[in-house]
Amino acid sequence: MTAPRPDLAERLVAALHAKDRTSVGVLLCQGADPNALAPDGLPVLCIAVAGFDHESADALTDAGADPAAALPDGTTPLLRAVDLGSPTLVGYLLDDNTVRRLSEAARGRLLDLARHWCETGAEDELRRRTGATGAAERRVVDEEYTSVEEVSLAGHTVRAGFLAVLTTLEERFAIATPMSELVARAAPHHLPDRMHANWSASYLALSERRGAQAWSELKTLRDHPDPVHRVLLADVVWSRALRAYWFRRRDTAHDAEFLFDWALDETDGMVLARLLEVYGEAQHPDQEAVGLLYADHPDPRVRRQIPGLFCRGLPQLYGPDLPPSDDIADALFALSRDPDAEVRYATAGELAAHFTPAFREALLVLVEDPDAGVRAGAAVALGSTKDRTPAVTDALVTLLDEDDLLLRLEIVHALARRDDPRTEEAWNRVGELPVGFDLVEDHRVLAYWDYQRRHWPAESP
Repeated sequence: MTAPRPDLAERLVAALHAKDRTSVGVLLCQGADPNALAPDGLPVLCIAVAGFDHESADALTDAGADPAAALPDGTTPLLRAVDLGSPTLVGYLLDDNTVRRLSEAARGRLLDLARHWCETGAEDELRRRTGATGAAERRVVDEEYTSVEEVSLAGHTVRAGFLAVLTTLEERFAIATPMSELVARAAPHHLPDRMHANWSASYLALSERRGAQAWSELKTLRDHPDPVHRVLLADVVWSRALRAYWFRRRDTAHDAEFLFDWALDETDGMVLARLLEVYGEAQHPDQEAVGLLYADHPDPRVRRQIPGLFCRGLPQLYGPDLPPSDDIADALFALSRDPDAEVRYATAGELAAHFTPAFREALLVLVEDPDAGVRAGAAVALGSTKDRTPAVTDALVTLLDEDDLLLRLEIVHALARRDDPRTEEAWNRVGELPVGFDLVEDHRVLAYWDYQRRHWPAESP
């Protein structure tokens, strides 16, 4: 029997407070009202907003919750989200339908609030609102593909992504923010090891600029003396290519040639590494030449990008069944012995992509690498090949003692594909899979089940 709607509403409120996104989705599918009121008289969407729960907020709005609904205090769920500084949360609430329904006054109020936080600063604004004088607590939190700092003071918490929120609002409201302003917003937030939300919002907005004039203006960043500005341009070009692919655009046809010319001139290791990463996805015919040019670059960040240049260029240059040139093979062998573990890890996959007996030997050496990550990468690479020699299967079995559950599962996959009699033993050594692991769709589990079916004892007549 279907639960009555009041019961569904109560369960939806409980699921939202618990941030149980799976239950939220199930309850909405069962008919829970996305605009139901919580016991405090506010729409349930406000629970998701207050909890920075962008996934539940997305599910609620998809089901019909109104981010622009007027609340008793004169705010809206969307305005409250802007006030909390979470770019991802604001992005999910600000869908096309909501944007169309917002009046100019409502848009102005959202923009003014975001600008106020940007000008005042998260901690100073919290002090103004709370009157607190103690030290604020700070931590970095992840929001989907980006990170942002969370600031807490006197029981109030915001996320310092207000520049990204402002950029998002401007983009959705078709406000043409000058390129110099977007660059200025991004530059202080470049993080070499992770993507800051303020950085991401700016390069995404810049990548949306279309036309020859916009591209001409963007290209000037290539010659900027600050390497951070040049990295930003590389990210913009990467995003342009991605959007061109998804939306079948043809106005980025010359970007690959631009990247090639730039790669030959760039001298900063940080910039060159990101530039080569972007260039490697461009399928330019001169990728192998660029890779060979920088294969022994002194910066390991650059060398980490070289194997990918060879692999992506090879199918177009040689065809899938032909071995790489001697120069590329020599470069890959050298990179497989690189002192930097991440270079060796990156090389493992490319040795397997164009597998030869000599590359097999290099991978077998990497399986015994002192770095656990390299060992795992080499094992996965070896397992992906069609090689069924005992040397390969025996090497994979030696890694079943590694303290890496997913690696052990990869070995099960490789052994099952080869009908190796040690598959069952390997499966027994995988261990308990994480809660929520998708047994039905995971290709490694499916390979094991296929192995079981092939070797299931025949029924007696």
